[in-house]
Amino acid sequence: MEQTLGGPGATRRGFVNWVLGTSAAAFVLSVLYPLTRYLIPPKTGESQAASVTLPIKPADVKANSGQIFKFGNRPAILVRTPAGELRAFSAVCTHLNCTVQYRTDLSHIWCACHNGHFDLNGQNIAGPPPRPLDAYVVNVRGTQIVVSKGA
Repeated sequence: MEQTLGGPGATRRGFVNWVLGTSAAAFVLSVLYPLTRYLIPPKTGESQAASVTLPIKPADVKANSGQIFKFGNRPAILVRTPAGELRAFSAVCTHLNCTVQYRTDLSHIWCACHNGHFDLNGQNIAGPPPRPLDAYVVNVRGTQIVVSKGA
C-alpha cells in the first residue's frame, strides 16, 4: 500500500516520478540550449568603420616589424617593411580565419595555424591560404597613423 504525502491522491511514487521527469527534462534542455547556440550563432553585423587612428606613433614602429591592432571588430596588422614603408592588412588568414603575425626572421606575414605565408604585399606565397590578405590604406598625418579601407 502506498503512503500519501500531502493531499488526497499524492503518493511517494508520484512525487519521485515527477522529480525524475523534471530532472530529465532539465538535462535535455541543458544539453540542447548550448548546442543550438553553437550551431546557430547570433547575428552580428560587420563593423562600418571606414578608418581608424592608431594609438601608436610612426616612430614607434621599427623597420622589419609588425603590430596587431583592432580595425572595427576584426584584427588587422600594421607592418613596417625592411625598406621603411608602412603597410596594413587584415590580420585574418584567408584559409581558416586564424590571426596572422609578422615574422621578422622571414620578413613576411605568417599564419601559425596551417603554415600559411604572405609577402609584404599581402599576396599568399606558400601554404593553404586560397587568396591574398585584404589590404588597407595607411596614411601618416603628423604623429598619427590613420588606416582606412581601400576604395
